[in-house]
Amino acid sequence: MFKDYKYTKIIRIWLIIGLVMLVGQVILGGITRLTGSGLSITKWDIVSGVIPPLNKTQWNDAFEMYKQTPQYHKINADFKLKDFKFIFFWEYFHRLWVRVLGFVFLIPFLLFLLKKQINWYLIKRLGLVIFFTALTASAGWIMVKSGLINRPWVNAYKLTLHFILATLSIAAMVKTIADVYNYKANTYQNKTLIKVILGLTFLQLIFAGLMSGMKAGLYFPSWPDMNGTFIPKVLKQPQHWTLHNLTNYDSFLFAPAFVQFTHRLLAYLILFCMLFLFVKNRNSVLTLSKKWLQIAMVLVSVQVILGILTLLNIKGGIPLFYGVSHQLVGVLFFISLLFYYFSLRKKI
Repeated sequence: MFKDYKYTKIIRIWLIIGLVMLVGQVILGGITRLTGSGLSITKWDIVSGVIPPLNKTQWNDAFEMYKQTPQYHKINADFKLKDFKFIFFWEYFHRLWVRVLGFVFLIPFLLFLLKKQINWYLIKRLGLVIFFTALTASAGWIMVKSGLINRPWVNAYKLTLHFILATLSIAAMVKTIADVYNYKANTYQNKTLIKVILGLTFLQLIFAGLMSGMKAGLYFPSWPDMNGTFIPKVLKQPQHWTLHNLTNYDSFLFAPAFVQFTHRLLAYLILFCMLFLFVKNRNSVLTLSKKWLQIAMVLVSVQVILGILTLLNIKGGIPLFYGVSHQLVGVLFFISLLFYYFSLRKKI
């Protein structure tokens, strides 16, 4: 077991770098989404895709392929080559990052394995991280393909699946790091409330993905009300509560209204639960747990503020700085909750 194994400092640093790169991949995905860049590369070439267009002919060929997409015809028909290069860069960088991430994992992993510096437990844990990362990449391509036929944007539900799989990759890495650093408490700690908060936060991340995929923020860019009411009128009419309206989010208001309303309620509920948890445990003698609780409390407060600022600064589109910051802090908050939870485990 991991508790009986001493890992070197370089292995611990390597795992931290891996976590940082996983978070970076999620944030690059957010930037790609907000800049409308995700459909700029219409092929998935694992090896040859590492090399971008290198001359004018190659750039024109790539641009011509993009011109065949619904996004070009319905939204970006006025694009020039320089405009295409901008969105190509973000999608290319997003895909390149995940390839680099693979090498950062693979090469040191093989070296550590040959030197017998990692045990079977760590091999299994990292195998789980790789599994979720591979699923994330596969779901990403399925998501991209959903925006290359008939519609100019990727499917919101497939985008959410892609995002949640990336979140599970991060969670698996956090668990690995917590084990390698031997996160434990000396005495039994009640973890019921933190489990509830983790569950609510994971549900919130699902709705965050739907918010992004449906561009739900654009429909109700106000706070604390939603265009003048607490509950949007479309949600008060029972006939609108149908499966068809949940999937037909491009042309009917119900789904974006439902997603944003739920996203707001979950934010208030998580903030309230965190305040209760913080007040209850702020004087804990467990130094490590107390540190992560303080970090989580700061992050959730900043996250709520960023969510409000994102809404209030919508001017025809989601503001890039606030949107990306909101996503980053949300992911960091989830990570801090996980570290807090793992720090409460009782030593055996």
